[in-house]
This record gives sequence, C-alpha cells and structure tokens, in this order.
Amino acid sequence: MTDEWTEPLADLAIRALGECRARGLMVATAESCTGGLVAAALTEIAGSSDVVERGFVTYSNAAKAEMLGVPMPLIQDFGAVSAEVARAMAEGAIRNSAAAVAVAVTGIAGPGGATPTKPVGLVHFAAAGRGQATVDERHVLPGDRAAIRRRAVAIALRMIREAAAR
Repeated sequence: MTDEWTEPLADLAIRALGECRARGLMVATAESCTGGLVAAALTEIAGSSDVVERGFVTYSNAAKAEMLGVPMPLIQDFGAVSAEVARAMAEGAIRNSAAAVAVAVTGIAGPGGATPTKPVGLVHFAAAGRGQATVDERHVLPGDRAAIRRRAVAIALRMIREAAAR
C-alpha cells in the first residue's frame, strides 16, 4: 500500500493546489469512474478557486466525445477504460479549458461492468499540460467501489502535483 492511499484526501488536495498555485497554474479534471470526486476534493479546500478552472464529469461515452472531443472510434477500438481514452480525455480537458494542467480518470469501480481483460478496480489515469508530453498510468485498485474511487482520487491528486512540477 502506498502513502497516497492512506493519507487524507484533504492533505493530498492541499499539496496539489499548492504545487499549482506556486507556479500560477490552473487545473481541470476529466472524470468518469470518479464522477467528480477529484474536483470535489480540490474544491473542498477554501481558496481553491485560484487554481481550479473547471471539471468535466464524462461518465458516458457520448459525454467523453461531446465535452472533451474524445474520438468515438478511439472509444470503440480501445474501450472507454483504456490508456488511449484517458490520454484523450486529459488532452481534451486542456483543449476545452483555460487550464494549464489536466488530469483524467476512467475505470471500472464495480461491482459490475468487469470483463476478463478489464477487472473491477482497473483504472487508467492521464495527466496533460500545455507544452508537456501527456503521461498515463494503469492501476488495478483493490477494495469495494468506495475504496477504488477513493484510491483513484488520491492517485489523480498526485498526478496533478507531478504535472504541475514538470
């Protein structure tokens, strides 16, 4: 278990906000399986409005395409839960906002929706920044739906901090 899984989300959010604030960067979130929890963790912190530009909750494939510009053929070829779609979500959040940093989360929080190749707990993340290469991570997170979503938020907050520091 990593520290980000046990550290309070408020502490992780404060650190992510601080990293962005120190560099004068705004952040956007593009969320599917977390349903806005990353944006909620950030905006739970007083004064976050100087860093949080916007959040996209794109739970459906249509929302990913309409709001973020994720190409439907990409979703059809790789599935909504894939590195390719996570990367397109993060890059779409940058394109469709004034943010300099964006994080995307797409996964299977369960208890249903799994396939033999995409188990419950599979979550793909991506972080994009203007003028930066987009990075992605794949995790299979343990626990029930609530634990998977909480752990996904923790990872996303870390990725925001790392993207801001690049």
